[in-house]
Amino acid sequence: MSFKIDRGLFKYDFIDHHAVLCVPVDADVKEIRKRYLKIARRLHPDSSFTKSAAQKQLGNDLLSKLVNPAYEKLCGDRTRVEYTMILSQIGKRLVQESTSLTLDTDLARQLADASNVDHFYKSAIAKIGETQYDSLEQALQVIAQISELNLVYLMRSAGKSSAAPPPSAQPKVQSGTPQSNTAKNTPPAPAPPKEDSAVEQYVRRAQSLIDKNQFAQAKVELQDALKLEPKNSRCHSLIAMVYLRQNQLKMAKIHFDNALKLDPNDETALQWKPKIDKALGQQPSEHKVTSSPNNRDKQPDKSGSDGLFGGLFGGKKK
Repeated sequence: MSFKIDRGLFKYDFIDHHAVLCVPVDADVKEIRKRYLKIARRLHPDSSFTKSAAQKQLGNDLLSKLVNPAYEKLCGDRTRVEYTMILSQIGKRLVQESTSLTLDTDLARQLADASNVDHFYKSAIAKIGETQYDSLEQALQVIAQISELNLVYLMRSAGKSSAAPPPSAQPKVQSGTPQSNTAKNTPPAPAPPKEDSAVEQYVRRAQSLIDKNQFAQAKVELQDALKLEPKNSRCHSLIAMVYLRQNQLKMAKIHFDNALKLDPNDETALQWKPKIDKALGQQPSEHKVTSSPNNRDKQPDKSGSDGLFGGLFGGKKK
């Protein structure tokens, strides 16, 4: 049996794995795994929930063709990174096409107008998740409803992050036109403050999200920054810390390695890279460091596994 859904993100030729599992688009691996196990128990052919042979077959098809692939995509480090980047791009595209966007469900329309977007969205997802697969025959319609919520949430999140005040109107000066004495004696207007580059804006938003422990969203911001500047050592170092906080040590190691290749004196990478190598059972890499007061006395933390995560971001408590 093949399953076709043509609403929400699915109508953009995109398989919405978050909708299949009914988890928020910024859900972490732990939340995704917990939700998957609950659904798998519900849909398994040996489950007491499926009684007739037809229901057992439908439950098994949903599990093997939708639920299992969704879990594999969202729990693999590399596949999740690629998937998250595509989600981010879809969100930006939706902002540009919002005038032609048609919503089919009242819940999605309410989310589009909600003042507290995050609270409304996550409350709605949690509520739907309670009964998502109670009726297997209605499962595709429910997935479509969730995907429409995901679509609106991505659109509003992208619109919020890309919003910026319009540039000030600059007076036009005709070349070669003689100026009056008054104009000559008027002191020049002060130069406008220099605006942050696009990458700096991504980094600033990511740091704010990290401070709030919103790591999935911070990762999206940093991935967008790295698309603009792939050789930005600060971005590599910061996204490595995000992966570290999510206990994805291999991905953290990759980005710390990149940060040190680009800037051998990156203090964060110098501090954490040896600890990650040790946790992964690898020989710590040696990087040449230009002598500086900040780097001269650094010693690796030997406090064991707890020390790997202790003191992150200045010791801020969750």
